[in-house]
Amino acid sequence: MHILLVEDDDRVAAALRPALHRHGMTTTRLDRGRGAVDHLGGVDVVLLDLGLPDADGVDVCREIRAASDVPVIVVTARGDVDDRILGLHSGADDYVVKPYDVGELVARIHAVQRRRGPEGGEPVDRVVTTDDGVTIDLGRHAVTVDGAEVTLTRKEFQVLALLAGAKGTVCTRSRIVAEVWGRSWPGANRTLDVHVATLRTKLGRPELVQTVRGVGYRLGTG
Repeated sequence: MHILLVEDDDRVAAALRPALHRHGMTTTRLDRGRGAVDHLGGVDVVLLDLGLPDADGVDVCREIRAASDVPVIVVTARGDVDDRILGLHSGADDYVVKPYDVGELVARIHAVQRRRGPEGGEPVDRVVTTDDGVTIDLGRHAVTVDGAEVTLTRKEFQVLALLAGAKGTVCTRSRIVAEVWGRSWPGANRTLDVHVATLRTKLGRPELVQTVRGVGYRLGTG
């Protein structure tokens, strides 16, 4: 995923870019708002500060929205309700107030990208069926194995749904923790491992959730 970071504060950018890279994202950083619309090619999500030195970020957001349907997340110190409303009305898909937790920001990035769907805004598949009889209904939050419904906890379903939405590609541990729990903590990886082990047991398909050693997990087909 490629992120366009429109942020004039060098310290913020210097801290955020490596964090995004660790989550498997690439970034292009602009320290000005003018001309941001000329850098939207190949961008998956825009992170937009409102306090820019050459333009009001709200106006920049409107320009981006007029030129493209790329998801925009406003990331700013302006936390008043009126500012939030104005930002969302200007075309932003989400609004995050500084200071923020990087894990939550990463989760929000994936969330707006997921809502947009794959290329061209096509809707994502709402029902995923594997070769060995597991059906994951993302809309109903339901899972069946050979036609029999399996009861999962909310977190278990969220982990499975995230892997299903990735369509066989690897989801890193940090991404899964960020999206499902919204934050990270010292025991996060162990908690994730326990949820995966429980999923394998409940589904009766030990090979469905595959471990990619040192990286994360992916959903197998059988």
